[in-house]
Amino acid sequence: MNVQLESVDIAVDHDLIGATLLSPAQSLPGVLFVHGWGGSQEHDLVRAREAVGIGCECLTFDLRGHERTASQWETVSREENLADLAAAYDWLVARPQVDPASIAVVGISYGGYLASILTTLRPVRWLALRSPAIYPDEGWELAKRQLHADGTLAAYRQRRIRWQDNRALRACAAFGGDALVVEAEHDVIVPPAVTANYVRAFGRARSLTKRVIAGADHAFTTKLVQKAYTEVLIKWLHEMVVGARGEIAKAKMSARKEELRNAERSAPGERQRPHL
Repeated sequence: MNVQLESVDIAVDHDLIGATLLSPAQSLPGVLFVHGWGGSQEHDLVRAREAVGIGCECLTFDLRGHERTASQWETVSREENLADLAAAYDWLVARPQVDPASIAVVGISYGGYLASILTTLRPVRWLALRSPAIYPDEGWELAKRQLHADGTLAAYRQRRIRWQDNRALRACAAFGGDALVVEAEHDVIVPPAVTANYVRAFGRARSLTKRVIAGADHAFTTKLVQKAYTEVLIKWLHEMVVGARGEIAKAKMSARKEELRNAERSAPGERQRPHL
């Protein structure tokens, strides 16, 4: 996500005055949305449209086992869905106008779990997790539906889990970008203990933002809580994107000033003018 800085001359009367032109980036940040188990890309389209409005290129998609490939609902595994996510990431990054160094991944529930693991496979600068689910590492290649069969998953999600003991949490512990974690106040599918495990794992993140959406259940059923979540997410993305562009522009200007100072010092006989 580069910022263009160019020295130009402007004609005035019979003289030329020096100027510096700063232009917005020609490449755009990419935002990849990952829906939850039983969801679809339709759930993310509203937020994707909002993210496009702040200058991002966005991609939503359906994990296998959903929508067009719903026939795989009973058989699709976490391994296969992670491959879906990696393929969607690669497709987005290959877009000519997308900056591969400025990718955000936004995951809901099961999608948040997969998004966390993706950060160990692909470069991710910004990671947003809404009610991220968690699963034991065992049975990775089993059908995802089988993970609920023995009835122990609910108890597992009530536990305090060390980041060393779970693949998704290990990924979060290694993540060095900016993270957002959003919790639903009345979530009984992904209880607060799960969110707490994720938050504790983000020890190396460049920044970590935690928000609780009041009155929300796991599915964010009402329009009011959906709107609240959208506002939180878009505000955070805007802060990340604009902040990154500002940092680049600041670095470019600092380099430009140093270049001008060096040029002045290397010009013999030039009288130094005072700064007023």
